[in-house]
Amino acid sequence: MYLRIHSSPQGEVIALCDAELIGRKLAQGNLLLDLGKYADFYMGEKVTVASAAKALKGAVNINLVGKKSLSAAAKAGLDVSHSISISGVPHLQAYKI
Repeated sequence: MYLRIHSSPQGEVIALCDAELIGRKLAQGNLLLDLGKYADFYMGEKVTVASAAKALKGAVNINLVGKKSLSAAAKAGLDVSHSISISGVPHLQAYKI
């Protein structure tokens, strides 16, 4: 998985994506997630499930793509039950407002 932490005025956004998905374009109906065009958003440090879970603990702004990434979030205690599926790939965005 790739983990990248983005700073924003509203706090950090943690982006986590299964490595094998980088470069793919996921499309289903009116949903499109272009992991080639936006690869830089996700491609930071390559991490294990354990280190991803550690980084996600207490996270309030997340963007997750892939089964491994959502599994790491669940391991960190985050509720991933509201994820959607795009072309069979789970995706979840959650932001503290």
